[in-house]
Amino acid sequence: MKPSDVLDMAKENGAKLVDIRFMDFPGIWQHFSVPISELDESSFEDGYGFDGSSMRGWQPIHASDMLVIPDPSTAKMDPFFKDPTLVLIGNIADPITREPYSRDPRNIAHKAEAYLKSTGLGDTAFIGPEAEFFIFDDVRFDSSRNGSFYQVDSKEGIWNTGRDEGPNLAYKPRHKEGYFPVPPMDKFQDLRSEMTLILESLGIDIEAQHHEVATAGQAEIDMRFKPLLEMGDQLVWFKYVLKNVAYRSGHTVTFMPKPLFEDNGTGMHTHISIWKDGTPLFAGDKYAGVSQEALWGIGGILKHCKALCAFTNPTTNSYKRLVPGFEAPVNLAYSSRNRSAAIRIPMYSASPKAKRIEFRTPDPSCNGYLAFSAVLMAVLDGIENKIDPGDPLDKDIYGLPPEELAEIPSAPGSLEEALAALKEDSEFLTKGDVFTQDVIDMWIDYKTENEVNPVKLRPHPHEFFLYYDI
Repeated sequence: MKPSDVLDMAKENGAKLVDIRFMDFPGIWQHFSVPISELDESSFEDGYGFDGSSMRGWQPIHASDMLVIPDPSTAKMDPFFKDPTLVLIGNIADPITREPYSRDPRNIAHKAEAYLKSTGLGDTAFIGPEAEFFIFDDVRFDSSRNGSFYQVDSKEGIWNTGRDEGPNLAYKPRHKEGYFPVPPMDKFQDLRSEMTLILESLGIDIEAQHHEVATAGQAEIDMRFKPLLEMGDQLVWFKYVLKNVAYRSGHTVTFMPKPLFEDNGTGMHTHISIWKDGTPLFAGDKYAGVSQEALWGIGGILKHCKALCAFTNPTTNSYKRLVPGFEAPVNLAYSSRNRSAAIRIPMYSASPKAKRIEFRTPDPSCNGYLAFSAVLMAVLDGIENKIDPGDPLDKDIYGLPPEELAEIPSAPGSLEEALAALKEDSEFLTKGDVFTQDVIDMWIDYKTENEVNPVKLRPHPHEFFLYYDI
């Protein structure tokens, strides 16, 4: 879509405002609006100024001026605003040099796609994330110097079977039994359908929607795979739509990886495949019908998984889900059907076009632009260096003897461990200047200072249960 096409689109839809959006460094969509009269063809070159020092992890106060330059290909009409509003996603640039900003997550995704093409291995990386989420009815939390608590509630929560609901009509999914009974046990079919239809009205292709395993409204809506940068854009729209549909219906959506104790956490199994000239690179005659390149790509993910987790599982809460011995995919191995392995090769279809790698460790708290780019760089490093992934793990992991289980490495046990791994293993990310050293250093510093240390320093409520009477 050209700038002139965007102006025509705005006119056809009666747009009164333009909403300019971009992703901050940690992964939250930001925006500001201008009257439609402020948008013309020159806006797609001149951009709009804003204060970069107010964005988390970006500019210092003495060099705060930044530009956001709208990308005409991203134009959509907002489905929620009262007044007709055109939405444009922008790229961040330095106002003096006009160079793309190194810490703009979308710029990193641009560079990852460019690096893939430069290798000659392929021209397109398709990404298909399965972002799970919870739909809650009430969420309360506080954290102060002398106390902390959280409380989540849902009309589906199994803990509410004894609550006086005037009347309580039961049908609440038991722990780990939400996959996937029909209504009235599933109480969010219509809400998920509304989410699905709005996403499709925005041009986002949806493959399925369903209840997920946990009680209390855990759900999944699957987007059809798209090229990396496009999927990065779609993921932010995805989160935005789900949160707003839930909010206006009196519910709340969270992509927090582990909001409930002793029930399934929220993952984002991420499918990746590389194509060249319309031909899938990962189809072949090796294990599970994949190519040698696919196996090397798997080797790259397994080798760099601990560092990758700093981007694919970037919160302290992520590691409440990634606990060895449970169902989470923490085992750094691959398999065609074993879902506790970090990497699975889906076997639903024998078609060469369906051959892909499913990296199961990531969760949807991530910044999609950064996570997808990092996974692609690990795959490319595996192919370029012919990294052997070893033998597949097709055994029942939970039935393995302790000595055999001890030989299978695991994903990091904490965000701090993942950040330490990233510090030691980042060279594969810096190829082609995709992730600059500045980005990696700032990511480690920001996460350590703003998330790891604040959580480490605070007493946990369960510690009072365990230790108060010592």
